[in-house]
Amino acid sequence: MQKNIVSLKTAALAVQAAVTLLCAVPQAQAAAPSNEEVTRRHFAALLSGGEPKLAELTMFMTMLPKGGDLHHHYSGAIYAEQYLEWVDKQGYCVNKQNYMINTVAAEVAAERAKPLAERNCLSGVDVMQNNTVLAQLLQRWSDKDFYNHSAIQSPPDRQFFDTFAYFGPVSSTNTADGLQRLKQRAVQENLRYIETIFEIAPLAQDATFDQLAQAGAVTEADMAALAARLEDNQPFQQWINGYRANLDASSAGIDDASFTMRYQPFALRFLSPSQVFSQIVSSFKLARSHPKIVGANIVGQESTYVSMRDYKLHMRMYQFLKARYPDVKLALHAGELALGMVQPEELSFHIRDALDIAGASRIGHGMDIAHETDALAVMKKMHDKDIAVEVNLSSNQFILGVQGEAHPVTLYRKYGVPFVLATDDAGVSRNNLSGEYVLYAARYKPDYAEIKKLSLDSIRYSFLKDADKQQLLKDMRVKFSQFEAAIAAAAQIKPR
Repeated sequence: MQKNIVSLKTAALAVQAAVTLLCAVPQAQAAAPSNEEVTRRHFAALLSGGEPKLAELTMFMTMLPKGGDLHHHYSGAIYAEQYLEWVDKQGYCVNKQNYMINTVAAEVAAERAKPLAERNCLSGVDVMQNNTVLAQLLQRWSDKDFYNHSAIQSPPDRQFFDTFAYFGPVSSTNTADGLQRLKQRAVQENLRYIETIFEIAPLAQDATFDQLAQAGAVTEADMAALAARLEDNQPFQQWINGYRANLDASSAGIDDASFTMRYQPFALRFLSPSQVFSQIVSSFKLARSHPKIVGANIVGQESTYVSMRDYKLHMRMYQFLKARYPDVKLALHAGELALGMVQPEELSFHIRDALDIAGASRIGHGMDIAHETDALAVMKKMHDKDIAVEVNLSSNQFILGVQGEAHPVTLYRKYGVPFVLATDDAGVSRNNLSGEYVLYAARYKPDYAEIKKLSLDSIRYSFLKDADKQQLLKDMRVKFSQFEAAIAAAAQIKPR
């Protein structure tokens, strides 16, 4: 018994000595902060003070692993310089008076026979080598210099949407080269995934349907009848087959261990009702029949007369097809409007109708939410159903003049509506996704956890198959560990 008591006392003394020793360890030897914690502190320091440290913030966001760009127009993402290369590749020239591409072979040949100083139509190389002509072209083919060169300006929304007519003759004929260039640029800025609004969906026109639409008398039976006629329309069906073949050829070699791309065909909302309906039909058929086509979309300036007149009809068209093919995902441009662009009452329903009638899984832009009838209920539905908004800060500022605290991302953020950052048309805006992250951070002062979540959410809210999505999320977590280790290591560097 005595022996046991002695043993217990000895053990107690040993424990006490160990506690004393641990307490004596200097504070400096306490556990070092994790790489994530160091990154969090570093990011907070970049936003502290009166003005964000934009140079270092830009480097931080360029290095940041960015999951996906979910609102990305293929033709608007290509920079003008790339289009000028294709002008020469296809043997065209650029008219110096109107900066349109001339595709008439005889006229191009006649221009090339003249001395350079006498040419009215220049090759892409000629444009690139003439700084004055190049500067003037970029002011038409993109938004470059809009705010400090006002002599040739149209209103910002027209400036933005008019750019597509300039490079249209070469934008759809070099898609394999274009997708490779977009991939290279994405990998360079640590962007892992793009869901691009790729090529216009096949279309056909039907006079009978258009007459019914003009009379406001289109029924579901009329849509079913037109869908049946489209099944028998051989040129239309051949165009759908050609779309698949072009996508197969263009996307070859794009997906690899570092990058993934998926595609959405689109309808143009300012075309005739039968053309829009046929595009929606072909979009659904393509999404159901090609593994890389993950959803459908509708694009075009929302404030034009036809776009506004037919908006509810378009949503009913999607509703009709969605009932037939419920597995097809929709990411619809909706609410890309601001007060003064249209009549006030026309700001009150676009987002709601895209959700309630069309069945959208994501909303592109969603800028007029503050004007929607019962906006709080609309946002609650988006919160409860986990429907994300694709936020495009640069193009919203340029086209609509909405930025800072006026931007509805402040509402989505406050009321728990999921959202992701996207580029919209990076070639037209002359920006990239890293720049959109810089804008968001500088304006709204998020913490690092929110930035990290935005990046991961851009994979979570993608239209990828679940298995592909989970693999990308797994890869992203590895990338974040590497990124945070690099930031932590850089934090040890002392200025000279």
